[in-house]
Amino acid sequence: MNTMSLSVTEAARNFSEYVNRVNYKGDRFLLVKGGRGVAELRPVPKGRRLSELAVLFKSSLRLDSDEIDSFEVDLDAARAEMNDVEVRNPWDS
Repeated sequence: MNTMSLSVTEAARNFSEYVNRVNYKGDRFLLVKGGRGVAELRPVPKGRRLSELAVLFKSSLRLDSDEIDSFEVDLDAARAEMNDVEVRNPWDS
């Protein structure tokens, strides 16, 4: 997305309007003072950083071997049940 230049004075006068544009439309603004870019007004990145992945894996649920075996049996049963379901054409009356 393109970044639009915006004077600091204009941003201050209509701050809520520009924050709403960032929030709802994803607009990005380079705030300019004295002809130089001094700051950015942009959406906050969503999701998690890749650097958080190791911590996320360490904090995730751990299954013991019996639970893993039970889960595998449940998955196999669900797959078998799905294979038994007749596929029908949704356009048929």
